[in-house]
Amino acid sequence: MERFTIRDIENLCHIRAHTLRIWEQRYGFFQAKRKESKHRFYDGEDLRLLLQVAFLYHGGWKVSRIAALTRSGMEEAVRAGAASPVTNEQDILTLISAAADFDEQSFRARLDSIVSQKGMEAAVLQVAFPFLQRVGHLWLTNNVIPAQEHFSANLIQHKIIAETEALPRRQPEHPPILLFTPRGEYHELPLLFLNYLLRSYGWSVFYLGANIEALHLPEAIRDKAGIFYLHLITNLTGELADDYLEKLCTTYPDKLIIASGSAVQPAQRAHRNLKLLKTDEAIRSFVRNGP
Repeated sequence: MERFTIRDIENLCHIRAHTLRIWEQRYGFFQAKRKESKHRFYDGEDLRLLLQVAFLYHGGWKVSRIAALTRSGMEEAVRAGAASPVTNEQDILTLISAAADFDEQSFRARLDSIVSQKGMEAAVLQVAFPFLQRVGHLWLTNNVIPAQEHFSANLIQHKIIAETEALPRRQPEHPPILLFTPRGEYHELPLLFLNYLLRSYGWSVFYLGANIEALHLPEAIRDKAGIFYLHLITNLTGELADDYLEKLCTTYPDKLIIASGSAVQPAQRAHRNLKLLKTDEAIRSFVRNGP
């Protein structure tokens, strides 16, 4: 049985733990279980209920009105609410609910709707990535099995690929760029999104993918582009970001090295042919305007 602490529920539903305790005592429409140690916990069924409560609450419903609903009435209210324009928070909650049940059809349908309403760029930045951050945080606390994050991440990844393939062919407006993650970095979803963004803004992209031994690229690949773009999240290269980037800059002195991702935040050394993009806005500015 899945077990969630009240802090887990707070993180997933974006409702303060103190508020949840008050609701539990005042309205009694959900009740925490207790371990033999007397510590409170919630199970998967509690999570499903509280995600519905959170959806309505973040949509402007008063909790007293929510508490007065039957379970079937609450489900109907959520379905009705999801059929009309909703907030980013509500979109995130519907994705969490579908992921918790491994409901691929519902997840895909909701993701398609979000992309249709917001466009791909906004859908990923405002909903998909915050959703993954929230679910990933819970995985780190060992309260959600990794399969749930992998399940949803793969569906988002497939959507990004499909939207990339659907982009109209256009004359490149920026120079060719080589896109990859370094050896030991297997997180490909952010890279796929960068591939989508770059192509949508007129870049000619050579997509190498994840886990690339970039220090020994074949000449035929090296000559394809004057800009090498790497995205690094976990720094699984086994060395400091500064050291790795220095090797890249030295190995390819005639290339402009662009680096982004959380693992490059500590990088401090300056190189003539290195540009660090340490914020989301810096990434978007580069994608739109070039170096």
